[in-house]
Amino acid sequence: MASTPGILTDWPWKPLGSFKYVILAPWVVHSIYQYVVKDETERDVSCLVIFPFLLWRIIHNQIWISLSRYRTAKGNARILDKGIEFDQVDREGNWDDQILLTGLLLYVVSYVMEEASKLPLWRTDGMIIIFLLHIGPVEFLYYWLHRALHHHYLYSRYHSHHHSSIVTQPITSVIHPFVEELAYFVLFAIPIMTAVFSGTMSVAAYVVYITYIDFMNNMGHCNFEFIPNRFFTLFPPLKFLIYTPSFHSLHHTQFRTNYSLFMPFYDYVYATFDKSSDTLYKESLKKQEDVVDVVHLTHLTSPQSIYHLRLGFASLASRPHTSTWYLWLLYPITLVSMLLTWIYGRTFIVERNQTDELNMQTWTIPKYQFQFLIQWQPINKLIEEAIINADQKGCKVLTLGLLNQGDELNKHGALYVQRNPKLKVRVVDGNSLAVGVVLNNIPKFATQVLLIGKVTKLAFAIYHSLSKRGIQIVVLNEQNYKRLNRKPSNYNYNTNINNNNNNFEEPTLLLSTASSQNIWLVGEGVRDEEQLKAPKGTTFIPFSQFPPKVLRKDCFYHYTPALKAPPSLQNLHSCENWLPRRVMSAWRVAGIVHAMEGWTEHECGDAMFDVEQVWLASLQHGFQPLEIMPSTTA
Repeated sequence: MASTPGILTDWPWKPLGSFKYVILAPWVVHSIYQYVVKDETERDVSCLVIFPFLLWRIIHNQIWISLSRYRTAKGNARILDKGIEFDQVDREGNWDDQILLTGLLLYVVSYVMEEASKLPLWRTDGMIIIFLLHIGPVEFLYYWLHRALHHHYLYSRYHSHHHSSIVTQPITSVIHPFVEELAYFVLFAIPIMTAVFSGTMSVAAYVVYITYIDFMNNMGHCNFEFIPNRFFTLFPPLKFLIYTPSFHSLHHTQFRTNYSLFMPFYDYVYATFDKSSDTLYKESLKKQEDVVDVVHLTHLTSPQSIYHLRLGFASLASRPHTSTWYLWLLYPITLVSMLLTWIYGRTFIVERNQTDELNMQTWTIPKYQFQFLIQWQPINKLIEEAIINADQKGCKVLTLGLLNQGDELNKHGALYVQRNPKLKVRVVDGNSLAVGVVLNNIPKFATQVLLIGKVTKLAFAIYHSLSKRGIQIVVLNEQNYKRLNRKPSNYNYNTNINNNNNNFEEPTLLLSTASSQNIWLVGEGVRDEEQLKAPKGTTFIPFSQFPPKVLRKDCFYHYTPALKAPPSLQNLHSCENWLPRRVMSAWRVAGIVHAMEGWTEHECGDAMFDVEQVWLASLQHGFQPLEIMPSTTA
């Protein structure tokens, strides 16, 4: 929002929210109906093409969004190192409004003006007229309109909304108040309407011209440089005819330079060219990939989770994962993506974060949750390749997220350390911190808890810690009772950090058929009917990687083990799976703390670090406990 919003700032369909596309429905239905019922000689193909063209624009923009986010995460040729935050993602969430406006105007003009209906698919003369008028009056008028928008009166009311984004991404290019966007539409209508009135307009002309505008807008705001320097070396006048991402980035950081649309010619003519443009361009091209200190290795979860990635749909990635009905419309694309990742999948970078001390990345192996049940060997190969790759890049710590650290899969990561004994990167499963989070979530007054679900390394560590507090642990399953009742001879607690207090205390472990306890520690594999037996007011505290179903309105649910990120952690603008904004899983945080503390040992396999020390270290570095989940309707 501008600092002092002017009139007509909001888009007319803002109250409709996600249902704003219904305003196109009558036009789309009518164009299809007319094409079907009319004779071949009377059909208007140009009107029918409008809706597929709008879909193409959405796809085109999304390609730029994904490409830009991937390249800026890698770091090579990145222009600005500063990250973006959730407020920018929210502000830029309506990037498709201008596509909606384009559709409405195209339909209206097509139906109202006879010259704009029944257009031919191609006319060369119309294409030439449009691009000559763009090079001439459009570029010139835009330059002066843009300078006018930087006058205090208009800037504070309108254009400051666009400049709220210092670090740009492709969709920043179309984030403007409604009336400002209308002014741009009038400007770009000059070539199109001239071709219409001269009778030279064609479907290809407006499709190519608007696609060109989208391409140049997205390119200029993508925050990574990619136009090769040899282009300008071979043809030096090119620098007057085409701008670069670094050229326009300077406009967003300096504000009073580089006003041109796509051709910097007028900045040279009117002496508003930023003298550091060439230097920034060359420096950006030379920039190498980031040297990463910490890598968090995760994987895809549900088939639709690919859209929730930071490289997917920005608005979905900025919110905790929930079932979104309209994603089912993309089922064919989802199916194709699943097949591709199944056959050709390779680990890829999805996110970059940073603090004053560390550079961090999140890598994703292209495997879904259900594949961990049937494809152990290929998954282990991908994980091991990622660990070796991180080691070769000089990474200090790699954390194993979600199912990448399964006991059956790889013995909590120990398999990779055994196979590669010379690894310099420390492999961390993060279970010590996860235990600390679970213990912190248990109320101080608790004297008895119910532990339910699969008994894992994490479950045994929680049991071990609770026994020191004198808290009774109740289980409902005889098999779990027998497993927990064994002494933890296979787990090495407090390894390499604090060797004090290693003695195992015999706890009070109870086997019961009643589930009357009001504090439940929930692991994997808890059935719905078991949860429904909990008494009213029960607090469910998961120690599982995946959250239990929220079935009860009369109970309280904690998140899976996680912590709030400190303000110093930057470029955090996507949610980690189902967790809230600026919240990280304990397993991911453990790797960051491991690197900050300079610990030099692996935390994987049977090893467990001192829970209290790891917990306090995370708090000292600014991570904070989470509150209980908000009330959720089952």
